[in-house]
Amino acid sequence: MDVKGILKHVDHTLLQQTATWDEIKQICDDAVKYETASICIPPSYVKQAYDYVQGKMEVCTVIGFPNGYMTTKAKEFETKDAIADGASEIDMVINIGWLKDKKYDCIEEEIRILKAACGDKILKVIIETCLLTDEEKIKMCEIVTRAGADYIKTSTGFSTKGATFDDISLFARHVGSEVKIKAAGGISSMEDAEKFLSLGADRLGTSRIVKLVKGC
Repeated sequence: MDVKGILKHVDHTLLQQTATWDEIKQICDDAVKYETASICIPPSYVKQAYDYVQGKMEVCTVIGFPNGYMTTKAKEFETKDAIADGASEIDMVINIGWLKDKKYDCIEEEIRILKAACGDKILKVIIETCLLTDEEKIKMCEIVTRAGADYIKTSTGFSTKGATFDDISLFARHVGSEVKIKAAGGISSMEDAEKFLSLGADRLGTSRIVKLVKGC
């Protein structure tokens, strides 16, 4: 796959706590220039970024980020607020404690509620694979599929580890055919990006790929 093909799968991301508007604006400019799939930015910048890109780029934001243990009502409000501000893609974090407690119905219901709040917008479900067993990852593949989300996503990038090739392979074997896969966290080379895509990922959450292209 050529560089342009890889970039079309990139959610060009800036989620650091210190992110300023000038930095977000640069993310927007680069995403438009290099034709990435979206920009992925903090909720507080969604409206400003949406107005700035003027329809030239999809705006993605994060919900319940990065720990996922907010109430479902809080996540639902965040989701509706972000969409009202112009977000077309929502990346939500599951309640990992619920998964450890085997509260599978609670997780599925929360995903369903957020998908309903999204309407025709894209919902990606972050499960933070580095904190889970393989059995828990498989269970989340099943839950995300049943709940009707659009994507399952590996990581926030704020925990102990990001995406791995093994996790993308596992997702590809266990997630429903209608659910796409997003690898995020620690993707630092074109070779890795291409391999993640070859293993079944449809999106890549990263800022480094665009930086590599700019460096070239």
